[in-house]
Amino acid sequence: MNAPNPDTLKLAKDFSRPVITFAIARADGSETAYLGCSDFKVYAADFAAARFEPKELYAHESYVTGVALAGTTLVSGGYDGKLTWYDTAEKKVICTQDAHAKWIRKVIASPDGTTVASVADDMVCKLWDAKTGQLTRELKGHKEKTPNEFTSMLYAVAYSADGKLLATGDKVGHVVVWDAQTGKQLGTCEAPVMYTWDKVQRLHSIGGVRSLAFSPDGKSLAAGGMGKVGNIDHLEGKARVEVFDWKTGKQTAEFPGDKFSGLVNRLAWAPDGSWLVGAGGAGEGFLCFFDAANKKTLRQEKVAMHVHDFAITAAADQITCVGHNRITVHRLG
Repeated sequence: MNAPNPDTLKLAKDFSRPVITFAIARADGSETAYLGCSDFKVYAADFAAARFEPKELYAHESYVTGVALAGTTLVSGGYDGKLTWYDTAEKKVICTQDAHAKWIRKVIASPDGTTVASVADDMVCKLWDAKTGQLTRELKGHKEKTPNEFTSMLYAVAYSADGKLLATGDKVGHVVVWDAQTGKQLGTCEAPVMYTWDKVQRLHSIGGVRSLAFSPDGKSLAAGGMGKVGNIDHLEGKARVEVFDWKTGKQTAEFPGDKFSGLVNRLAWAPDGSWLVGAGGAGEGFLCFFDAANKKTLRQEKVAMHVHDFAITAAADQITCVGHNRITVHRLG
C-alpha cells in the first residue's frame, strides 16, 4: 500500500473545545472517537453528527491522559493513577483498578486487542488483560531518579505493528525495547539531547522521550521529544525526533527541528514506511513529516493548538489531532 503524499495534507474539520484533550482513541473507519480530557472526564465524540457535541461517559479523579480501544472495550488512565475499563457496546463501566502509584502518562492497546499497556511516573510499565482488567506483567527497566537526582518520569510506550515488541521511554531519554510476550529486555536506545537540567538556577529538569513509534517492519524505532532549552521553565527547545536501529541502539536519523518549538507528543509511520509524522507543540502546534531513510524533512505544517495526541487511519489518509481547546481533522490524498 503506497502512502499518500504529505504534500496533499489539508485541514478538513476544526472544532473548538472548552477543555484540553490529552488523548484520543478512534477505531479505523469509525466516526466515533473517545477523548481523555483536562476536566477529568472521558467523552465519546461523533464526527458525523450535524453538531459536534462530545458526550460524557464517565470521570476520573484527575486529568485523563490516556485512552485505548481494545475491540469494544475502552480503557482510560489518568493522573489519579487509576485505569478504568468501559464497555462501549453496553455503555457501562466494567471495572476500575488502582493501577499505578503515580501519574499515568499513556495507555495503549496491543494490535490484536488482547492486552493494554500503561506507563506512569512510578517508572513501571504494566500489562493488563484487555477483557478482564487483570494485571499480567510488570516491566521495570527505568530508574526512578535522573543522574542529577531529579525525579524521573516514564512518558512513552508503543507496540510494534505485529505486537511482538514493546518500547518504553523516560525523562532522561532512555528507551527500552521489550519482548511483549516474555517481558525480556531486547535492547536499549539513548536520546540524551531530549533531557535538559539546571541544578544551579532552578533545581529543575525538563524534556524526555514523549513519543515512540516502530517502523512497519519493526526494524526502526522513532523517538520524539524536544532539544536542549535555555530557560527550562518553558517549552522553548526545538521539536526533535530521532530514529534508531533498536537492535544495535545506533541512531540512524536525526531531525533536530528548525521551525517549531515544543514537545513531539505523538509519532506514527506511514503504512509503507515512506514517511514518519510527528505532532506536538508549545504555545502553537505542528504536524511534521520526515523521510527517515533519506534523512529529509518533507513538510512542516502549523496546527492551531498544542497537539497532545492524534489518531491516524490505517491508510494514513486521515489524522485527527487533539490538544489545547481544539480538535482538528486533516486529510491526505
